[in-house]
Amino acid sequence: MDKGPDRPAVEAERGMFRLPPRPRDSHKGDYGRLFILAGSRGYTGAAALCARAAVRSGAGLVTLAVPEDVYPILAAKCCDEVMVWPWPEDDGAVVEKARGCDAAVIGPGLGRGERGARLVLALTGELTCPVILDADGLNIISRHIDVLDERAGDTVLTPHDGEFARLSGCELPIGDRLGAARDFARAHRCTLVLKGRRTVTAFPDGSCTVNSTGNPGMAAGGSGDALAGLLGGLTAQGRYGLRADGAVWIHGRAGDLAAVDKGEYGMTPSDLIEQIPYAMKELAERG
Repeated sequence: MDKGPDRPAVEAERGMFRLPPRPRDSHKGDYGRLFILAGSRGYTGAAALCARAAVRSGAGLVTLAVPEDVYPILAAKCCDEVMVWPWPEDDGAVVEKARGCDAAVIGPGLGRGERGARLVLALTGELTCPVILDADGLNIISRHIDVLDERAGDTVLTPHDGEFARLSGCELPIGDRLGAARDFARAHRCTLVLKGRRTVTAFPDGSCTVNSTGNPGMAAGGSGDALAGLLGGLTAQGRYGLRADGAVWIHGRAGDLAAVDKGEYGMTPSDLIEQIPYAMKELAERG
């Protein structure tokens, strides 16, 4: 079937995105429940950064589901606003916990152990809410693309170039990042956020945006985990949040604000997360 001509990519700039004012009589239930499956021995930082960024997005409730052996570490690392929940032995109980949420982030620091892989596939296959797959969630799903293709709900994938090569089978370096992202999103009916300089966000209908924010100071472990949490939190908020390219813009803008404050050499993903409210404030003040 002829897919028709590709639409030109749009440069993602501040004027494209707006955050609506919050009603005075609103409560936490209005701003979404986010479920995060993340963390493993040696990779607790990824889970913590993801959860902290989700809280900064304005999500009403954030649940961080982690393996029991790292629960004490993450309960101590996470800010008080995150509900850290150790996995029970029953996979079905984990799926049921996630079903009560408005969006799910799966993968930061998860590792590739048997239990984690089983949960990735179960959650991706059974949840109907939007699912954001990141890091090891992507690596696991790359071996089970049929689970992605059969999903009933919206899916957002957030690979860097190496992860995208595993997902798509393309060679590195990627010659045409825009075209590759667009083709994958359309073929697999998902939103693809291909991270890197001028991050490409490709949607299932073939439309694409190219991000205009961000700087080399963000090239550090943990920046992608922060993006996954921010994206999940905004997605969970529904009409009060933003779609994927808006989250990418805020993430890059927060990085730019962190660079102004700390410099590109010394800034950290934690500095970026602390700037998320100020980047969002810029959009909220537009009305």
